[in-house]
Amino acid sequence: MTTNHIKGRSVLFIGGTGVISSACAARAAELGADVHLLNRGVSATRPVPEGATVITADVRDGTGVRAALGDREFDVVVDFMGFTTEQVALSVDLFAGRTGQYVFIATAAAYERPPARVPVSETARLHNPHSVYARNKIACEELLARVHRDQSTPVTVVRPSHTYDRTAVPFDGGWTAVERMRQGKEVMVHGDGTSLWTLTHHTDFALGFTGLLNNPGALGETFHITGDEVLSWDEIYRIVAEAAGVDEPRLVHVPSDAIAAADPAWGEDLLGDKAHSMVFDNAKIRRLVPEFTASVPFAQGAREIVAWYDEDPARRVVDTRREAIMERLIEAHRPRWPR
Repeated sequence: MTTNHIKGRSVLFIGGTGVISSACAARAAELGADVHLLNRGVSATRPVPEGATVITADVRDGTGVRAALGDREFDVVVDFMGFTTEQVALSVDLFAGRTGQYVFIATAAAYERPPARVPVSETARLHNPHSVYARNKIACEELLARVHRDQSTPVTVVRPSHTYDRTAVPFDGGWTAVERMRQGKEVMVHGDGTSLWTLTHHTDFALGFTGLLNNPGALGETFHITGDEVLSWDEIYRIVAEAAGVDEPRLVHVPSDAIAAADPAWGEDLLGDKAHSMVFDNAKIRRLVPEFTASVPFAQGAREIVAWYDEDPARRVVDTRREAIMERLIEAHRPRWPR
């Protein structure tokens, strides 16, 4: 039995062609929703679902959006493009009175690092001093909680964690580490490689997510949606290496603090997220969407990623700036065995 509250209902995705939103829009279309996408242009990488309506406008331009929308109303509006309170306040204003549910895409990076306990549930403290992105998303959630309480705006908050599709290598620097593996070069892994991480295929995320749309039980609630497979970072590198045809990658462990000292922006991403073990309790989403299951193991996802990059050499871009940083840090932290 599929939790389907959107068959024949109108759903607007603000965005709709990104890593996560493309899978959600496609799943909504499969379920029989009347799908609309509001964005500035169509992605060549991720096509619009068949039958979907594209509304071309910049969501940051309130006047332009109002003109593009006309008198349209939607059963659900999903906001994948809200990153600051100013942006979210504009979206709330744009769609006030136009929708029965406003779904905000937040982030699991908002949970405190390191977590007080695992697995992490939706009641965990939101606190991340390392990540500006996470703090902005927390502020957006606080704004929406007030809007839901004071103005009776029907809000649902969803917190994805590390969600990927075939275009998204899970390493900082994109394809760079994979190329180094293939060349037999050493590859840098943050920390000691044993911290645990959760990767979620975007189609798995979409399976749970679409069950929340137009669902009365989701109003005023917050959910995270993640995979159940838990891997160490060393395992993640080895799985990608195997998919890329490399028998055994040469891994060098570098403290996250050292990476942050060499590149503060890179360090923010690590210290504010990936440096800490994150395992999630998905009981809440499963209670409301019982059919949700994460069925795509990362070994399969890694093969999809490598195959997509191998289809076109132009996709296999090496980030030379990051590679230079990797080289310096690897040289400084390479194990030196006594002779």
